[in-house]
Amino acid sequence: MYEVPCGVYNSSYKEDLAVVRTKSRWTLFLIGIAVFLVLPFSISESSMAVINTMDIWMVAAFGLNLLTGFCGEISIGHAAFMGIGAYVSAILTGDLELSFWLALPLSGLAAGTIGLVFALPSTRLKGFYLAIVTLAAQVIIVWVLSNWKSVTGGFEGLETPYASIGGFQFESETNWYYLNVMMAFVMGIIAHNIGRSNVGRAFVAIRDNDLAAEVMGINLLKYKSLAFFSGCGFAGVAGCLWAHYAGHISPEFFNLHESIWFLGMIVVGGMGRTMGPVFGVVFIFFLKRIITISVPVISELLPSVGAQALSAFGLIIFGVVVAFFLIIEPRGIAHWWGKIKNFYRIWPFSY
Repeated sequence: MYEVPCGVYNSSYKEDLAVVRTKSRWTLFLIGIAVFLVLPFSISESSMAVINTMDIWMVAAFGLNLLTGFCGEISIGHAAFMGIGAYVSAILTGDLELSFWLALPLSGLAAGTIGLVFALPSTRLKGFYLAIVTLAAQVIIVWVLSNWKSVTGGFEGLETPYASIGGFQFESETNWYYLNVMMAFVMGIIAHNIGRSNVGRAFVAIRDNDLAAEVMGINLLKYKSLAFFSGCGFAGVAGCLWAHYAGHISPEFFNLHESIWFLGMIVVGGMGRTMGPVFGVVFIFFLKRIITISVPVISELLPSVGAQALSAFGLIIFGVVVAFFLIIEPRGIAHWWGKIKNFYRIWPFSY
C-alpha cells in the first residue's frame, strides 16, 4: 500500500499521479542529480567502468521486470534479445554507416519484433512450459548469431564504431558514464509509467490470474504480446548500448548464463517494482565483486580445495542468495526500501 507524507493530500488526479510532488522529494531529487554529475571526478576509471556496465544492465533488467515481474511471463532468453539489439546496431552503424541515435531505437524495435514471434505461444502456455519456449529462443538466437557468419561474423563477432553526437565521440569512461546514466534514468521512467498505465494494470491482472483477467475483458494475446515486445525492446536498447560501449561483440556475451543472472537480479531486487531492477543489479554486481576478491583469499587459506570447486563458488553463492530471497523475502530489496520510505513518510504515526 502506498502512503503519502503526513499533512500531504491530493486535490487532483494530476497531483496523485505525479512522481515527485513534495518539496523534500524535489530537494532529494536535485541532490541526487548533483551527486551523479560530480561522481566521475571522485572515483577511479575501473569503478566508473563497473557503473557503466551496471547502467546498461539496468536498462535490460527494466524490460525483464515488465515481462516477468509485471505480466508474469517467465523468460530465460533475455540475454539473447539483448544480443539481437547489439548485432542490429553493429550492422546498422558499421556496414550501413547509420547514426548511432537512429540505430538505438531500431535495435529496440528489432528485438521487440522478434520477441513477438515467441509471444505467440504465450496465450496457451505459462509457467514452466513458457520458460522452455524462451529457453528455446535463447538457444536458437545464439545459434543464428554464431553460425550466420556472412552477417554476424560468427564466433569472431563484429567490431562496433564509437557512438557519437555530431563530431563528439563517446570514447572515455566519463563520457559513457553520462550517456549510460541518462539512458538508465529515461528507460526507468518509461518502465515506471508503463507500470502505472492501463497497460501495466492489465499486465498485473494477467500475472495474478489470467483466466479472471480474460473474463474481465482483457485480451490476453494483445497484452502478452505487448509485454514481450516492450520487455525485449528494452533488452535491444541495452544491447545497442553495450555493443558500442564494449567496441566488440560476439555470441558468447549473450549466453544462457547471462539470462539466468538477469532473472536473479529482478528476483533479488523485487519483481513488479520499478526500483527492483536497480537494487537487483547493484546487489548482484557487488556480490560478483566480493566473490572475485574472496576466491583468491580462500585459495590461499585452503590450498587443498580444488580449482574446480573454487570456480563454482560464485554460482553456489548466487544460488544461495536467490533461494534466500525467494524464501525469506520474495518481494525483494525494493520491499524493504518501501517499508523504510513509508516509515519516514507517516512518522511520527508509523504504527
